[in-house]
Amino acid sequence: MRLSRSLIPTLKENPAEAQIASHRLMLRAGLIRQQAAGIYAWLPAGQRVLRNIAQIVREEQDRAGAQEMLMPTIQSAELWRESRRYDAYGPEMLRIADRHDRELLYGPTNEEMITAIMRENVQSYRDLPQILYHIQWKFRDEMRPRFGVLRGREFLMKDGYSFDFNYEGAVTSYRRMMLAYMRTFRRLGVRAIPMRADTGPIGGDLSHEFHILASTGESAVFYDAAFEAIDLRGEQVSYDDSAELDAFFAHMTTLYAATDEKHDTEAWKAVPELRRREGRGIEVGQIFYFGSKYTKAMGFSVVGPDGARIHPEMGSYGIGVSRLAGAIIEANHDSAGIIWPAAVAPFRVAIVNLRQGDAETDALCELAYAKIGDSALYDDRHERAGMKFADADLMGHPWQLIVGPRGAARGRLELKERCSNERLELALEDALTKVMA
Repeated sequence: MRLSRSLIPTLKENPAEAQIASHRLMLRAGLIRQQAAGIYAWLPAGQRVLRNIAQIVREEQDRAGAQEMLMPTIQSAELWRESRRYDAYGPEMLRIADRHDRELLYGPTNEEMITAIMRENVQSYRDLPQILYHIQWKFRDEMRPRFGVLRGREFLMKDGYSFDFNYEGAVTSYRRMMLAYMRTFRRLGVRAIPMRADTGPIGGDLSHEFHILASTGESAVFYDAAFEAIDLRGEQVSYDDSAELDAFFAHMTTLYAATDEKHDTEAWKAVPELRRREGRGIEVGQIFYFGSKYTKAMGFSVVGPDGARIHPEMGSYGIGVSRLAGAIIEANHDSAGIIWPAAVAPFRVAIVNLRQGDAETDALCELAYAKIGDSALYDDRHERAGMKFADADLMGHPWQLIVGPRGAARGRLELKERCSNERLELALEDALTKVMA
């Protein structure tokens, strides 16, 4: 994409309404613009980030055996009355009516709808297990939306649901999803710590929430440093080997991890002192096992192997896709701007033309742009070099190809890595080899 033709409206000054780093930087880097309290338009660069995050989430869900579908955002109030949650959910639910005065709601979550879909289409235990997910916009009417996309009212979320014939199967599905989540966060370039959690309005008796470590996180977290080796170990675990999956889960859940609200100073002393870590965390996902809570309430049963009808066991699994965009920035930024992990960056490379109009400089930039393609943002604006450098750092591209007339005359350019600020003078082909590795 050529920056001169792009809608990437960067800002020099920090917006007064932005209280935290991710909100400031997302506004300044031209990723989002607020349309109402807690509701944002995602501009082209921001949409590319959302797409990259969602794709990694999607690939890891598919790898774990989940099936993607898409449910509507508007749901019938009757479904929620079946589960007895319509009145209990609270004012965060946006309740509406259509022209025929039918009561509807803008879905904050989908336990009821997915249970109704399964009830209509699955009759036998032979059709289980099933894990289904979708990536969809949600709405929860937060009383005090704040912190940009970290606490918005409208948000993009992956929510998944498992249905199993019995408890053992449900626990296996839960463990598969925990492993999938650890792999997802590792690919996103962040470290997430799973912690035992309350189930809240979704219900159930087993839940973990995942916190990304960031100095500006909302919660204080205490965890065993052994978590830092879990991702690598997890890469060796097969979803189809129950013994490996059980061992992985057992190892993870025996390690200490808690937010300040659940911190247990007796248990904390049992962690070897050299392995004790303290920090701040941002919640970006939560998984739940809640048994037959919804299948019983909504009358969903299947014929079991003995002919008797049983209510399937359920779990649900959420990841905040749009929230992750902000959390990743909170964990990866400096005074100059965002430092995107390569997997989620809107552009892998910024091509910075230091002398727009110089024939050799233009030619080398155009050649680099043609070879890199859609993952490059070519700054071809007639602006000062200082502004181009500042915007490239602000937007956080993992790499910058800096082309000036002196180097271009010799077929050379400067390659800058954003995370380390290391600069190398290279020939174009050598720079491309590093950038695209």
